[in-house]
Amino acid sequence: MNEYIEGKRPVIEALRTGIPLREVLFADNVQHDGLIQDINRKARAAHIPVKTVPRHTLDEQSARGSHQGVMALTRSFPYSGFNDILAIAHRQAANNGGHALIVVLDHITDEGNLGAIARSAEVVGAAGIILPNKRSAQVTAATYKSSAGAITHLAVARVANIGKALDRLKEEGFWVAGASERADQEIWDADLRGPICLVMGSEGDGLARLTQTKCDFLIALPQVGQTASLNVAQSATACMYEYLRQNRPSAKE
Repeated sequence: MNEYIEGKRPVIEALRTGIPLREVLFADNVQHDGLIQDINRKARAAHIPVKTVPRHTLDEQSARGSHQGVMALTRSFPYSGFNDILAIAHRQAANNGGHALIVVLDHITDEGNLGAIARSAEVVGAAGIILPNKRSAQVTAATYKSSAGAITHLAVARVANIGKALDRLKEEGFWVAGASERADQEIWDADLRGPICLVMGSEGDGLARLTQTKCDFLIALPQVGQTASLNVAQSATACMYEYLRQNRPSAKE
């Protein structure tokens, strides 16, 4: 991640929501008003170093020129390995009657969407999220914010090739379900019981053609209204909750 958060209120929000910060920087001529005092108090309570630097140091690092005499440097997100997520999923399956969920995002590019999906994935108990390491959103401060901090409780792995990752998941016993408006079946008619890999496509193009060929089956959300479709974060949430519904104990009796 390693990015700068600029401005008094954005830094306060970062401290409040638990975005991992490496340090907070104050300009040497910043006015110590109530907001600056609050930042200093919150940073020290969280054991985050606070440094005073020449104002031109902040000017040089500022992308927007709106730092107001304060910036915070974020820490790099601790990505997990692909095998780590597999191990989590297998443990879940062993303890939960055979079901587990892994979410794969096929070149989703918006960090806010990634965070929203991560929030839902954590709530439904997914083992983790898998991303491509190129041409894809990565975990940033925006992701922390839109996930409401849930991203800190969820394993996220990056892979070089989505297709090979899906092949490996199938070898490990997962059924790969791709969400697509072009699917022949609605999600309510699909069998999502057991170990499932849910694949969501990019915001504009949906699932790549090669990714579709790697899926065991495609699913679509039912649609009654006139809106073209839900956005990818909303769709992912709906799909994950249908997975959760089908795998609740009463559904297996």
